Amino acid sequence: MSRWSILGSGVSGLCVATLLVEHGEQVEIIEHPGYASASWLAGGMLAPYCEAESAPSEVVRLGQYALAWWRQRVPGVEQHGTLVVAPPRDQRELNVFASKTSHFQWVTPRDIEEDLGTRFETGLFFAQEGHLNPRHALTFLSQRLREQGVPFHQSSPSGRVIDCRGIFARPQVPQLRAVRGEMLRLHTPEVTFTRPVRLLHPRFPCYLVPRGDGEFMLGATMVETDDARGISTRAAMELLSAAYTLHPAFAEAEILETASGLRPAYPTNLPSVHYHHNRFYLNGMYRHGFLLAPSMAEQLIEQLAKEKSNADIR
Repeated sequence: MSRWSILGSGVSGLCVATLLVEHGEQVEIIEHPGYASASWLAGGMLAPYCEAESAPSEVVRLGQYALAWWRQRVPGVEQHGTLVVAPPRDQRELNVFASKTSHFQWVTPRDIEEDLGTRFETGLFFAQEGHLNPRHALTFLSQRLREQGVPFHQSSPSGRVIDCRGIFARPQVPQLRAVRGEMLRLHTPEVTFTRPVRLLHPRFPCYLVPRGDGEFMLGATMVETDDARGISTRAAMELLSAAYTLHPAFAEAEILETASGLRPAYPTNLPSVHYHHNRFYLNGMYRHGFLLAPSMAEQLIEQLAKEKSNADIR
């Protein structure tokens, strides 16, 4: 049995820790303010087929594993599909989206989400997709690991290091770049959606994810910058305008939170597991943290098992 020190308590670190504990390994998690910030602000969409519109095929392949992984370990994971819509004037955006994706059917949006009314003529429904509340998932995994005896602290590592710090690992992983994402949390009792709704737009496509009890997460921008300041006025106005397009009641919604975070990304926009300077690294989740962390954590565990097997043979 080995002892592993995981740097970072975001989605990658917690997925790795969960699997290591399941394999009987000793684990500690090194926390630090900010290490989980990008995960805490995520949308939580488990939507691999939608991602085919702009992501490499590897994201689609790896992401198909996520829904089952999360449902086996975390309560409250929903599988009600994803609905993609566009205003009539942007029908071309919907056609382009359809040409790049699969596993959907053309629908009348109000048949899927009644509160959309007649504002959208057609839409794409990805019935096999799901979503979760990232904050609930992170909290649940953390609590379960603590109950299993995993210490969380900010002291020095005492075991072999697995670095899952996201953008905070950039001094050791200079290939990483920061991609800023901005989000809002809204509350209105006047709108009821069951599943994430993606609104297509030539300039500011966005998504709205239901969190229950009238709460919604609205996101998210993608800005190539290291600027970690709060959400910009432009982003807030564009996101709120998109929400109003989905339903006029959002004009009177309460803004519960605005926030921004820096996503870690490699030049390929694909995550990677690698080893150098006596340390394993799992990083580069870009905007696919909850979708790809399970598969990437499994890859790391397989790599560790192969290393152990080779050492036993020697």
